[in-house]
Amino acid sequence: WRLDEVAEMFASAVREAEAAFGRGECFVEQFLDRPRHIEAQILADKHGKVVVVGTRDCSLQRRNQKLVEEAPAPFISEEQRARIHQSAQDICAKAGYVGAGTVEFLLSQDGTLSFLEVNTRLQVEHPVTEETTGVDLVIEQLRIADGLPLSFSETPTPRGHSFEFRINAEDAGKGFLPTPGQITEFLPPSGPGVRLDSGVVSGSSVPSTFDSMMAKLIVTGATREQAITRARRALAEFNIEGIASVLPFHRAVMDHADFTSADRFGVHTRWIETDFAAQITIAPRNAQSGNPEVLRTFVEIDGKRHELGLPAALLRGMSLNAAGPASESAGASEAVDPQAVLTPVAGNLHTWVVEDGESVSVGQVIAVVEAMKMETSILAPCAGHVNITQPAGTYFEAGSLIGRIKTVN
Repeated sequence: WRLDEVAEMFASAVREAEAAFGRGECFVEQFLDRPRHIEAQILADKHGKVVVVGTRDCSLQRRNQKLVEEAPAPFISEEQRARIHQSAQDICAKAGYVGAGTVEFLLSQDGTLSFLEVNTRLQVEHPVTEETTGVDLVIEQLRIADGLPLSFSETPTPRGHSFEFRINAEDAGKGFLPTPGQITEFLPPSGPGVRLDSGVVSGSSVPSTFDSMMAKLIVTGATREQAITRARRALAEFNIEGIASVLPFHRAVMDHADFTSADRFGVHTRWIETDFAAQITIAPRNAQSGNPEVLRTFVEIDGKRHELGLPAALLRGMSLNAAGPASESAGASEAVDPQAVLTPVAGNLHTWVVEDGESVSVGQVIAVVEAMKMETSILAPCAGHVNITQPAGTYFEAGSLIGRIKTVN
């Protein structure tokens, strides 16, 4: 991040904390270079027994939200694994913790292990631990609640390797923008080692008011290599129509050496933004629009991705990665009105971060939309003075006009 972005990022963190917890305090912590996110699954009964069930790697994230998790955590030394296990056990024992929980750490490139937090519940990614240990974490949690001792007393020996892919209604090519709407087709994969936990079917609607996750795809193999092979096949078979999903992103990740190499692990918590963003393409449209002469493409300006609507004739014969015809709601209007400020996603216009009439530069953050538990910044499409036409605190559909930028001649 650039220094001039810190103030807005801090304000965004405060807003997110206030919305989620009613309190906006933020902590300043030591910077860790390209850290991995590694966590330990623990179970603690009412009789003082704390057992670490296993480790997970959750480094593949966007906006500090996990996308892919795996167990056991790969490419860490036995000494590091022992430190993680012991630290998790000591923290929970000292706190007198009872129940299922996750002790989360950051592991820096230099080997620094930094405590992050304890999640006092089963995590979304708990199935990968179940698949690789044979422990039913839900049953153990119920046993603990009933006052019974844990059914085992030592960390199980891992059996195989497991990945979990969060199948979110998001367009990775648009900065993982949520894409609420109706699912016209939902065809999950099957086969050896494939498990699906889903909350949707064909015909389901994904609202803009909740989390964007539709399903969890869990793929397990006898080794990490076999699990990768099975995951590639399962992701290739998975088909979702009607709304954009992160399936194309998952497929691309499973073909990237930073994640799948047999002798190294190159992924870290900001890997998507720093190493992979340029390889992400917009999700394909499912239907032709009424204006096939306007195509979509992306350009990067000062590290920020911007969507452009361009005449098809301009792109013919060029190597630009145009994503296809624009939708009617966000196609021709954007192309012919470069001064319009439009909502990129359906959601609540949380705040304007500039004043009406304020001078702004192209690409500057001018407003924030909140949708599906995430904040999405609205950038100035051009330089000029902001004319705010819609107030904050109102819900808008994607592509709604909320203001304009008056250019200065």
